[in-house]
Amino acid sequence: MDPYTSTPVKPLRLTGLPADLRNQIRQARTQRGWSQRQLGAAVGLPQSHISGIESGQVVPRFDTLLDLVRVLDLDLLVVPRSLIPAVQSLIRAQKEPDSAEKALYAVDEETVESGEKDHDEF
Repeated sequence: MDPYTSTPVKPLRLTGLPADLRNQIRQARTQRGWSQRQLGAAVGLPQSHISGIESGQVVPRFDTLLDLVRVLDLDLLVVPRSLIPAVQSLIRAQKEPDSAEKALYAVDEETVESGEKDHDEF
């Protein structure tokens, strides 16, 4: 019950996973060379269920979603909204290693190979 209106609060029901999450699942599956049937077999679901999840017609239970992303070597992460741009930047930098944009912690491989130091040693 909502303490201010004394009426029950209905939770919002998803009609499908967000498109970007569905696309990431599909992309991870295809990068592995897996069919929907193979992904389904890995998590114990029929191909039709995987198809429904990827198309947005089926909303998986949370434990099923965890199984899916983990078998694809991904994970779900709760991130404060204020840090989302930084996390997205890190993901882009990881996907595009040759880009000019580098993460703050990134190590310059040429410097490591040449033995140069970019910091003072005490």
